[in-house]
Amino acid sequence: MQHGPIRPYDLSQSPPPPWPPAPAPARPGPWPTVAAVLVGCWAVAVTVGGQATGWLIAQVLLVAGIDEPAWFWPVGDLVAAGLVALPAGLLAGLPRSVAVRTTGRAWLIAAGALGVFGLLRAIPVSHHEGYLAALAVLLALATMLTGRLNRRGQQIKHSGQPVEPSQSSEPDGQHIEPSGQPVKPGGRTSATGAGSPATGFAIAAGLALLLPWAWIGALGGPLETVLAIGTAAAVGWFASILLDGRFWAAYQRHSDGRPAGGPRLVLLGGLVAGVALAVLAAGIGQPATQLAELIIMPSAGFAAAALQALAQRRPATQRRFATYEAGSGNRPGSAAPTAWLVGLAALGPLAFTDPEEISLLLLSGRDVPFWAAVAAGCSLAVALLLGLGYGVSFARARAASPHRWIGTATAAIVLVATAGVYVGLGQPGLHGERLLVVLKEQADLGGVSTGQSGQAGRDARVREVYQRLVATAERSQAELRRDLDRFRLDYTPYYLVNAIEVNGGPVARAWLSRHDAVDRVLLAPRLRPLPAEVAVTRGDAAAPSSVPWNLSMIGADRVWSQLGVDGSGIVVGGSDSGVDGRHPALSSRFRGGDDSWYDPWNGTRSPSDRNGHGTHTLATAVGGNDVGVAPGARWVGCVNLDRNLGNPARYLDCLQFMLAPFPAGGNPFTDGRPERAPQILTNSWGCPPLEGCDPSALRPATAALAAAGIFFVAAAGNTGPFCGSVDDVPATYPDVFTVGAVDRNRAVTDFSSRGPTPDGAVKPDLVAPGAGILSAMPGGGYASLDGTSMATPHVAGVVALMWSANPALIGDVEGTWRILRDTATVAAPGQTPDGCAPEANSEGAGLVDAYAAVQAARR
Repeated sequence: MQHGPIRPYDLSQSPPPPWPPAPAPARPGPWPTVAAVLVGCWAVAVTVGGQATGWLIAQVLLVAGIDEPAWFWPVGDLVAAGLVALPAGLLAGLPRSVAVRTTGRAWLIAAGALGVFGLLRAIPVSHHEGYLAALAVLLALATMLTGRLNRRGQQIKHSGQPVEPSQSSEPDGQHIEPSGQPVKPGGRTSATGAGSPATGFAIAAGLALLLPWAWIGALGGPLETVLAIGTAAAVGWFASILLDGRFWAAYQRHSDGRPAGGPRLVLLGGLVAGVALAVLAAGIGQPATQLAELIIMPSAGFAAAALQALAQRRPATQRRFATYEAGSGNRPGSAAPTAWLVGLAALGPLAFTDPEEISLLLLSGRDVPFWAAVAAGCSLAVALLLGLGYGVSFARARAASPHRWIGTATAAIVLVATAGVYVGLGQPGLHGERLLVVLKEQADLGGVSTGQSGQAGRDARVREVYQRLVATAERSQAELRRDLDRFRLDYTPYYLVNAIEVNGGPVARAWLSRHDAVDRVLLAPRLRPLPAEVAVTRGDAAAPSSVPWNLSMIGADRVWSQLGVDGSGIVVGGSDSGVDGRHPALSSRFRGGDDSWYDPWNGTRSPSDRNGHGTHTLATAVGGNDVGVAPGARWVGCVNLDRNLGNPARYLDCLQFMLAPFPAGGNPFTDGRPERAPQILTNSWGCPPLEGCDPSALRPATAALAAAGIFFVAAAGNTGPFCGSVDDVPATYPDVFTVGAVDRNRAVTDFSSRGPTPDGAVKPDLVAPGAGILSAMPGGGYASLDGTSMATPHVAGVVALMWSANPALIGDVEGTWRILRDTATVAAPGQTPDGCAPEANSEGAGLVDAYAAVQAARR
């Protein structure tokens, strides 16, 4: 027998089919696919719509001053999880469609994660570090449990049972390596291990998704940042188990068992993965953070699928020995690319934002909500571009895998770029919360000499109060300051409330809470910096051409014209967002000197205001051009609000400055000038628990100011018409004159907060015009605003008129209170709900009457 030369077998081709050929599996029909599409749309609608609606409801409750129930988010997430899990579970049980069953299984697991992780939202937002730690632990446990169940399912499937045709091209459920050795389904090969560049490209993609947050956002404290990184890593780990090799293999074959190419894996697998990641993202992060995660994580599904297509390729050096068809489902998936991609995508919102700051309270202007939306939008665009680019590059059926060093180099380049953006264009550094440590011992101000009446007597009282407060703080804080120095913790001492602000996290808080000298530790939250300054809020209205209705309603114009009193000789202090010192209505009334302006937030050396709230309120009290009640009075200012939020430490900074002003850069303990204290303080702000205050946080401060003879006026709040809505300090304190708001019809406005206070006291004390009030705004313009903030400076201006008319009344806080109440006129209660009785909890003693009050003060 003649033999010719032996022709080598072409290993690039698939092995010949077995004989006799296996019958083709029956097609399941279109209905399982249709059901999967409907369930997917339902899952996205429930998760996205539910989370957005829940956040909006929570924000409305916050603005309305209603406490959010602890069960609100856990119950809502459990309901959403159930609504997704029920149809997903039905999909997971459909017969004869491996892809649909796999789809249902992934969505079912994600829904279970949403329900479980959502329970952690019962942890208050103020304990963000505790939430992150608990979430990381729960994610790790869920990952290990899910992985164990996956492995058990595969063992059951392959222990003596035939492998489904859709998962293997070989009749025995195995594929043949070039060595001739079979590899069982789920086994590892070199393409998914050290030789694959997929992990490098995944890291590059994840860093690209993180880059907008590194530019726009800012990190929190050290522990918070470490926990955010750990939580993001746990999210990526869980996602890699959720979207494991078994998941990706289901989209590499058609319903009839024929091998499918890479495009099917990228398009179909990426879409199903995106829905699963959307359901998972709904449970990641505290309220507000999860909204950003919902935008970013699902959009990474297509890139994750493309990376799986790449992970299943042979390296170029092994291409000629390949015995498989790329995208045929013969090779297992790789967990590392999905873990890196999803983990880095989740890191941005977790680490670079504070959930408390994505709030309706900061919605106006380009503040945190705006920039968080920009960062999420940029990440979404990057994710979609990556999905398109990676999909086109990696889904080609017979293309060789690039060298591993290309993926590594790409990741290194993107890492350098991200770090450069963070350092050069971002807000580098740590910007965590601080602590206000309140000591047990507070100064005893009993028996402060009332002595001489009028300005001289008032100055003596301020000086005595200042000296007692400082002496008590210096003595009682000595040991604690030494301990803080020993542990190298930065701190700022206070005397108005015997307290110390400490730059520390949860560990420092736990230690300080057990200190012998400490009564309690409060949070003093600070807003993280922005990539650009918030635009100045300006007014577009012209100056009034005649006396506005609000001034004529209380008779201020009659005081000027008939009684010849305009507030001359009186100084009013305004603590707020700042003051535009160049505004025509205010510039000539600034007291001047080196101790009339203080900005503890930004350290500005001259009066300025970007928000406009402080300019508007102070001008209503002392402004010229027919906008101020007491246009002859002068003013001093302090910034206690930064971008419309404050904290107890910054409120104390300004109140200390008002008690004993000090020059720029001076020490409040040693450089205070109590004789320069303003006589009256107008305060259109409140400190809710969100900002770190508890009911008694500022109580020693207002008591000390009253003992010093300084008249303290505060806004009731804008959370009406609910009964008991006067609940934020300092409006609740008995030595603070609390003011509600009325409209043109003398009716209490719906937004004006009602009493009683939490301790049962009747509040407000009086009402004043607070709807549609025209006053000054930064830049020289004017605007009409609503709020009890607008009503409060009316009363401060009336007191300035009273004390200007009768200087002997200066410092007589009790006498002035009595006159204001006795001369008030009737006001309509407005739409006050039942249960606010007596009616004084709506309108107090009535509407302030400047003309009658000044006349009474002269007697």
